[in-house]
Amino acid sequence: MRRNQRQHAILEIYQLALAAFLFVSPWLFAFAHGTLRIDTWISAAVVVGVSAVALIAFREWEEWIACALGLWIAVSPWVLGFQHTAAMFINLAVGILIAYLALLQLWLIHYGSPAESPTYKNGNSVRWEHILSQMLS
Repeated sequence: MRRNQRQHAILEIYQLALAAFLFVSPWLFAFAHGTLRIDTWISAAVVVGVSAVALIAFREWEEWIACALGLWIAVSPWVLGFQHTAAMFINLAVGILIAYLALLQLWLIHYGSPAESPTYKNGNSVRWEHILSQMLS
């Protein structure tokens, strides 16, 4: 499960950018309630920390933590009782995106990209052809 450190670093950078946006969103969108504002700041700071560590020394568990944080960010407005606010939409969108990027990273670790899989002489991917044959049978 080792990978080239720069291979999927852009996904970590996207997570950092989303977390930075989430961190400043209470100021940009004037979150009214202190609890949600503090939760947003703490969650964003933890995502920044996990993503920064993953850029330096990648480990699979960092992506699982980022996925869990993304899901928490997405559901926190309901858990904390702040539905139907601008903060809800921001947290929902950013949380889902962070979780998606973490899951994409995990998928790429375990299944690789099509460019990394071996190919037949005709250029078709062995892995994709195998997956498709399993799905159709």
